Amino acid sequence: MPQRPPLAFDQPPGPRARFPGELLLRFQRDLLGFAEQVTAQHGDVVAFTLAGDRWAFVNHPDLIRDVLVTHHRTFVKGRALERAQRVVGTGLLTSEGEFHLRQRRLAQPAFHRDRIAAYADQMVALASRCRERWQPGATVDMHEEMMRLTLAVVSKTLFDADVENESEALGDAVTNILDSFAMIMLPFPGLVERLPLPFARRFRQARARLDDTIYRIIADRRASGEDRGDLLSMLLYATDAEGDGTGMTDRQLRDEALTIFLAGHETTANALTFTWYLLSQHPAVASRLNAEVDALDGAPTFADLGRLPYTRQVVSEALRLYPPAYAIGRRALEDYHCNGYVLRKGTVVLVLPWLQQRDARWWSDPLRFDPDRWAADAVATRPKFSYFPFGAGSRICIGEQFAWTEAILMLATLAQRWSATLVPDHPVGLQPRITLRPSHGMRMVLQQRTGTPPD
Repeated sequence: MPQRPPLAFDQPPGPRARFPGELLLRFQRDLLGFAEQVTAQHGDVVAFTLAGDRWAFVNHPDLIRDVLVTHHRTFVKGRALERAQRVVGTGLLTSEGEFHLRQRRLAQPAFHRDRIAAYADQMVALASRCRERWQPGATVDMHEEMMRLTLAVVSKTLFDADVENESEALGDAVTNILDSFAMIMLPFPGLVERLPLPFARRFRQARARLDDTIYRIIADRRASGEDRGDLLSMLLYATDAEGDGTGMTDRQLRDEALTIFLAGHETTANALTFTWYLLSQHPAVASRLNAEVDALDGAPTFADLGRLPYTRQVVSEALRLYPPAYAIGRRALEDYHCNGYVLRKGTVVLVLPWLQQRDARWWSDPLRFDPDRWAADAVATRPKFSYFPFGAGSRICIGEQFAWTEAILMLATLAQRWSATLVPDHPVGLQPRITLRPSHGMRMVLQQRTGTPPD
C-alpha cells in the first residue's frame, strides 16, 4: 500500500495554477506528460482544478482496485465517456446502472469462448488477404493498414457484413470523430456541435456516415429475418430473461453496434500498430517471434493459440507500453476517502494504465520493451493492478478475449510472411484522445520474409 497513513481526511496535494487556465492548457496539450509530472511531484493521490471542476489522479494498484472494483458503486463514468454519448449514445461504453447490466447480459453470449473460436477462422482469413495484398519494398502507413484490417474483422465477425468497399470512408469518419474529441469536451457541446465551423461540420458528417452504415446493416438483417449467429443476430433476437423480457429497439441496437464497431477495431488497430513499431526496433524479439510462427503448420488457427506463447508476450508488452485505453475516468457520487484524503463528491477521478504500466515500482527499467516480463514467474511477482489495459471490475471490456484472439492470430498470420522497418526519421508521436493513437501514423517499409511456411 502507499506509505501515507490515513490519519486525517484532508484535501490531496496537487499543482496550483500560476495564471488562469494554466493547468487546463497543460492538461489539454500533454495529458500524459502532465500526469507523469504531477504524480512524480505530489504522490499517488493528486487533486487539481480544471475550469472550475475538481479532478484527481489515483496512482497505486491498491487504490486503483478500490476505485474500479471494491467501491465501484461509489462512481459513475467520467466526463469523457459522458460526453462520448454524443457519438455512441447509451451503449455498453457509456450506459450506467441497471440498463448497463441489462445490455451486458444481452451481449455477453456473443463473446463466449465458443463464439470467439468460430470467429478465429475469419480473423485469419482477412489477415491472409491483407498479407497477399502487401508488396515487397512498399512503404505503408501501418496504422492505416491495421485500421483497415480490424475494421474488416469487426464488421465480418460481429455483424457478418463486408464493408471493404467502404473502409476508406469509414476510416475517415472514425478519424474525424476522434479528432473532434476536444470539441466534445468543451462546455455546452450540443451548442458547439451546431456552430457553422469546419470541425463541427466534419463531426456531424462523420457521425451521420457511421449512422448510415450501422442502420443499414440493422435494417438489412431485420428484413432478412436471418439468424447468422453473430453479435447482431444475438442482439436482435435476445430478450432479457432476467429483467422485463423485452428486446432492444433499433436505437438501442444502433448504440450497441456503433460502440462495438468503434471500440472493436480502433483499440486493436492501435495495439497492433505499436507492436509492429516495437518489433522494428528490437530485431532479437522479432527473430524469436518469427521462429515461433514459422513452427506452425500453415496459417494459425484458434487451436494454435497455445502454441504462440511468445507472440502473446509480445502483444502483452506492447499493451503495457502503449495501452490503447490509456486512462479510465470515474466521477464520485459522494465524498470518497482515499489513502488518508477525501475526494469531494463530483470529483473526476482518473486512473491511468499509462502511469501504472510504466511505474518503476513494479517494472524494472520500465521503458524497455521486454516480452520476457510475461513469463509466468515474473507475472506472479507484480501487483494485479499494475497492469490493466482492458479495465477492471464490472466495467471490464466485454471484448477482451476477442481482442486477445484477434491480435495474436493476426500478428502471427502477417509475421509468417512479412517484417516491417520504420521509415527513417519518421516521428513516433502520441495522440491521446478517446484512445491512444500514433499522432503521425506509422510509416513503415515492408520486407517479405524468406523460407515462410506454405498456406
